[in-house]
Amino acid sequence: MNFKASALIIPLMATLPLGGCFTTTYTHGHVITGDMMNQVQVGSSREQVELVLGSPSTTSSLNGDAYYYISQKTATTAFMRPDIVEQRVVAVYFDKDGFVQDMGNYTLEDGKIVDIVTRKTRTGGADYGFLTQILKGATNPGFNL
Repeated sequence: MNFKASALIIPLMATLPLGGCFTTTYTHGHVITGDMMNQVQVGSSREQVELVLGSPSTTSSLNGDAYYYISQKTATTAFMRPDIVEQRVVAVYFDKDGFVQDMGNYTLEDGKIVDIVTRKTRTGGADYGFLTQILKGATNPGFNL
């Protein structure tokens, strides 16, 4: 092989595996911009809020009604776990008549991480392992867990 060709090919082959090591940033949830926040004023109706901000990520009816718009930005490098770079929760609080009473803007520093995408679905009841299920089934064959 030609020396010039090998001088070019060897560094390219050495850097090829590094192509998978770049960081990818993903945004999940409902991103609310500053312009959107400025359009919602105290005294706006529930319908006006939904028109400007869209449907909320979740709602609450405890101590008055509230809409929550949750967004999260994660960064993933290669096969590593995603790191939460930014989290934002915009809360719109309504009075008993359905008009905006107050608004809140919360970040990661204000509270705990909201799990937007969870990989587990919890079910009711006890969480038995495989061996426990076999032994319980053997002791009481007519009983299903």
